[in-house]
Amino acid sequence: MAPYEPEQDTNEAGELRAGRRKAVRYVVPLAVAGVAAATIGLVPALATSGDPDLPEITAQELIEKIAASDTEQLSGTVKISTDLGLPSFASGMTGSFAPGAGGGGGGEDKGDGKGSAADPSAKLLELATGTHTLRVAADGPDKQKLSVLDDAAEYSLIHNGDDVWAYDSASNEAYHSKDGGRAGEHADERGKHGKPGGEGLSKGDVPATPKEFAEQALKAADKSTSVKVDGSAQVAGRDAYRLVLKPKDSGTTVGQITIAVDAKTGTPLKFTLSPAGGGAAVVDAGFAKVDFGKPAASTFDFEPPKGTKVTEEGEGNDASRHGSGKDFKDFEDSAGAEPGVNVIGEGWTSIAELRLPGGQGLPTSASDDVPQEAAKFLDSLGDKVQGDFGSGTVFKTRLVNALITDDGRMYVGAVTKNALVEAANGAQ
Repeated sequence: MAPYEPEQDTNEAGELRAGRRKAVRYVVPLAVAGVAAATIGLVPALATSGDPDLPEITAQELIEKIAASDTEQLSGTVKISTDLGLPSFASGMTGSFAPGAGGGGGGEDKGDGKGSAADPSAKLLELATGTHTLRVAADGPDKQKLSVLDDAAEYSLIHNGDDVWAYDSASNEAYHSKDGGRAGEHADERGKHGKPGGEGLSKGDVPATPKEFAEQALKAADKSTSVKVDGSAQVAGRDAYRLVLKPKDSGTTVGQITIAVDAKTGTPLKFTLSPAGGGAAVVDAGFAKVDFGKPAASTFDFEPPKGTKVTEEGEGNDASRHGSGKDFKDFEDSAGAEPGVNVIGEGWTSIAELRLPGGQGLPTSASDDVPQEAAKFLDSLGDKVQGDFGSGTVFKTRLVNALITDDGRMYVGAVTKNALVEAANGAQ
């Protein structure tokens, strides 16, 4: 295929931002317990084949093509996984000590009435670790389905009109909400834009499709980002352009983001996030199969199987199972902190500063306040640091790092350890 234009000039940043504002529909919320999961997302490396010969297109034109995409109907299989470089025993932490889990033991109902194992507010956070296969389907703004396939079980989230059903075959439990409920709380907004959104059932937790990842990446792309079209690829049997975003600033852990965009429909087909430190992708999510035809109406029908335990939204003391049940503002207010999150810097090197409840840092393995497994996990990730701010511990992954000071402040972002220490020093 013919070579593309050189990297987009920073003078075109205004035009790029205009295109991105139209493209972005969803925002991943920031919460204390789930900040890393919500920021990181998911991944598997999908093979692409060939370099189809496509007409030349500029980065601006491709962004506008994504924004103008009117895909309302699709079905397919998405492969997704995450490689954050966590210790091998970290996978065992997805139960009692996982973000979003409370005293109920990883979100499973133990017969004590504490919520439903099928509640999507906790279940979908499991997508933030490991490798997963998803089946997705959408038919306009009111019908979407996402199924997470395991070896011997399946978890499905179905939005059909005013009803949202979640079903966990492993526990034979179902969770039901009316009027869109928690999983469909922005259905009206999706309908207003005339988009299905609905690969967007996971919105509010973590992204789950290439489109959702792409929207987050384009939201972050500003004058601190180089944006260019870098050749073509074939994904899930479809010809696609490769849009590459690279941070210009030093100090970020993000190396580059590559988005494969369907040449015909403008739909993102694959998303790959490569770390600045090199090695395997941290996030790589994409379609293995995709069909832009209308899914069968029966795809979105659901009736709980006989014997299923059904929990209606608001039943079962959900708040006790998912922590306080409050949003981030309430969380900080209850800790006596000023409401909101203080954002230091901008672009790829922005860092969120917030307070932990109680005005103290996290306990160590020498503390009796937490189970030894949890303390061991925290200590294995942490590097002790000192500075003008005092002392604290930096917890690292291959993408998101967090500094927790001994006086109870957290600095978190997709930045290096040194950037976190500098931010803490400057905040004094």
